[in-house]
Amino acid sequence: KREISNFDYLMYLNTLAGRSYNDYMQYPVFPWVLADYHSETLNLSNPHTFRDLSKPMGAQTVERKRKFIRRYNEVEKNLSAQCHYCTHYSSAIIVASYLVRMEPFTQTFCSLQGGSFDVADRMFHSVKSTWESASRDNMSDVRELIPEFFYLPEFLTNENHFEFGCMQDGTVLGDVQLPPWADGDPHKFILLHRQALESDYVSAHLHHWIDLIFGHKQHGSAAVEAVNTYHPYFYGDKMNLNNIKDPLIKSTILGFISNFGQIPKQV
Repeated sequence: KREISNFDYLMYLNTLAGRSYNDYMQYPVFPWVLADYHSETLNLSNPHTFRDLSKPMGAQTVERKRKFIRRYNEVEKNLSAQCHYCTHYSSAIIVASYLVRMEPFTQTFCSLQGGSFDVADRMFHSVKSTWESASRDNMSDVRELIPEFFYLPEFLTNENHFEFGCMQDGTVLGDVQLPPWADGDPHKFILLHRQALESDYVSAHLHHWIDLIFGHKQHGSAAVEAVNTYHPYFYGDKMNLNNIKDPLIKSTILGFISNFGQIPKQV
């Protein structure tokens, strides 16, 4: 009925599903909504501008989807369970990497990295390259976004002048590289990105993504069909740790969850 914004609705669902700003491991998760990070102007009336919200990040291209289905069917020797993805779309390190230019996230990122910043090329430095990694290029990267991408321009600039080092091509890592349509302006990026979230296209298709993250395609046969299954350790509410007597196994599972993330509670 358009009585609340898509942003408010997603925040409400995240809260219902147990996600919170107070826990990096259970941080609110938001979708990539755009697929166009190369055009000079952003056309929100063109369906091709948008990401396919009916598919998880691992199935955004035909070739990538095929690889993950093959992994699920083969059950590689180093996997302890049948699943499409051994990494997660939201974790403490993903949240901290997005927000690394702001405190206290800078210190959080360093502590998760063992006391220092990561190699410059692996750090969040470009919206376009992060999208390409998560949607196409990197089989261990299926990350989604966080709410700040839709309201907080400050996280895109290195106002604190942290020394993140240089990338392999010699570029000094500083502010996040924005798409051409943002004209190098973080405020314009946030404005257009929020307009994309509230657009007619996203309003008409957002329920598909909600089914994947919070709904009936989260696990079970519907998840298998949607190429949307994750390692069993990620499904915290489906696993009763009290029934696990071996302290080593229990600590391994808890460590796995804290490092790699957790599926939201189904709502």
